[in-house]
Amino acid sequence: MTARQEPLRIANCSGYYGDRLSAAREMVEGGPIDVLTGDYLAELTMLLLWKARQRDPDGGYAVSFLAQMRDVLGICLERGIKIVVNAGGLNPAGLAAKLGELAALGGLTPAIAHVEGDDLLARLPELQSRGHDFAHLATGHPLAGSGVEPVTANAYLGGWGITQALRGGADVVICGRVTDASLVVGPAAWAFDWALDDWDRLAGAVTAGHIIECGTQATGGNYSFFTEIPDPVHPGFPIAEIHPDGSSVITKHPGTGGAVTVGTVTAQLLYEIGAPAYPNTDVVARFDTVRLGQQGPDRVSVGPVTGEPAPSTLKVCLNHRGGYRNSATFVLTGLDLDAKADFAEATLRDATGGPARFTAYDLRREHGGEADRLTLTVKDADPDTVGRGFFTAVAGSALAGYPGLYLEHASPRPTEYGVYWPALVAADEVMAITVLPDGTRLPVPRPVVTGPPTRSPLDDAVQPAVLSPAAGPAPKPRRESYEPFGRTVRLPLGTLIGARSGDKGGDANVGLWAPDDESFEWLRSYLDVPRLRALLPEAAQLPVSRYELPNLLAVNFVVHGLLGDGVAASTRADPQAKALGERLRGCLADVPEKLVDIPEAQYPPLPRR
Repeated sequence: MTARQEPLRIANCSGYYGDRLSAAREMVEGGPIDVLTGDYLAELTMLLLWKARQRDPDGGYAVSFLAQMRDVLGICLERGIKIVVNAGGLNPAGLAAKLGELAALGGLTPAIAHVEGDDLLARLPELQSRGHDFAHLATGHPLAGSGVEPVTANAYLGGWGITQALRGGADVVICGRVTDASLVVGPAAWAFDWALDDWDRLAGAVTAGHIIECGTQATGGNYSFFTEIPDPVHPGFPIAEIHPDGSSVITKHPGTGGAVTVGTVTAQLLYEIGAPAYPNTDVVARFDTVRLGQQGPDRVSVGPVTGEPAPSTLKVCLNHRGGYRNSATFVLTGLDLDAKADFAEATLRDATGGPARFTAYDLRREHGGEADRLTLTVKDADPDTVGRGFFTAVAGSALAGYPGLYLEHASPRPTEYGVYWPALVAADEVMAITVLPDGTRLPVPRPVVTGPPTRSPLDDAVQPAVLSPAAGPAPKPRRESYEPFGRTVRLPLGTLIGARSGDKGGDANVGLWAPDDESFEWLRSYLDVPRLRALLPEAAQLPVSRYELPNLLAVNFVVHGLLGDGVAASTRADPQAKALGERLRGCLADVPEKLVDIPEAQYPPLPRR
């Protein structure tokens, strides 16, 4: 086909498995689009799909996609809108077949292709025998000898299988575990006839894909300055207008809620990233080269972006069964809260047998406005130990505890949890296959792999100081570097600075951005790793990586190990670190008075502790 010259309008209709069902119809009916994409997968989702497949061997895919297709498949075929999704999960062939059955019931005959080859579970013994150790990215421990028996093992494929399917005439392309951004890279490479080594163009598409992959998080959802958006309710889903050079414009359909601004796009660019060199299967996108510009209402230009050769390794998402867990939450209110918390902790240790009784015993206290909450989470391989046994022990102490004791949550039923094991495998060991609508199986072209292996997340980390009990408090963060900004006022950091945070396996990232150049110069000098640890005490003894992205006026932190073994196994109240950025924005900071455009009498009240 002749390479396209006009922009390709790629819409997103899903940011996760469970997102707004009506989004597909809204995107198809709301205005012109060329490609409808949907992202349904995350590390946790693969585990959920495995559980679903235990109940139904023909399942293992995102069933909500089928509900969306009932609404829009016919219209998409009529208008020539391509559909590209990763809803196939653990069974892309099964979802392709099911969609074909659904289409036939409506008298439709779409050309449905799918991409497979990401599932490495059956190949693990063979790959390990040839020296691939699938070492855990955080701990370095090899899979062999760990006692772990994976139930899922999926490599992150790239976009070239999608490109190949579209070149083969597909109307719908169903993928399993491809990188989220590949849902944009594949159609763009098809439309513009890019080559495997068009690094800058591919990097631009990866950037656009990263921005729209989480749906409304690019259009005002989960946005620090939501009060500045005139209509934040029911935001429209995002559209990336990709240009032949890989640059793009992020927008949404007219008349929909939310907003597309440099701020909303910056926030999403910072979501769940590590170093500015953002590795994708097909290219490494340099996010520190991204430039954004407000073109007009709800239109933000992105790029061009510098790309580097594809890494020689692919990320692999493994999940294994972890055991069983349960929790009980106590409410502390009134006077003597610290004494009540100590009393509750001692009572629980006595009643339950304490840490020695369980594989894991985690007690956390959360401070609230009118009351505190004390949550005890226990884990064990035996469901009875953390189920009826734990519940009976907790309930049996209810009348012997602190005054005003009541339980907000307790249950005799434990839940099974899984554990995420991130690893790498050589890219040339993964054999992706495109299955065309007629059943033809084609090997997916591999990117020109001249880049280095994907780096360990800990390579740039600043390790915590190891202090003896006699060493005293940790040194205070430096102050002299931001004194040239003049008189400061004690205000919440978020008075000036935006933030977005998220999970990266067992790590948490929090990206912060400033509204202008001068504010960024203050942010980059003020917020170093020691100060971050001072503001977020839970990070005090964890490795922390820090990166600057001057073009975005942003600083990104990765707190390694904050989420333990990942979202499915984490005992934190916020296991995906969604609120970490807002917590940080609520912390008091020495903000230069000249950067705060409000009279002193109108300074916002200090956050409640």
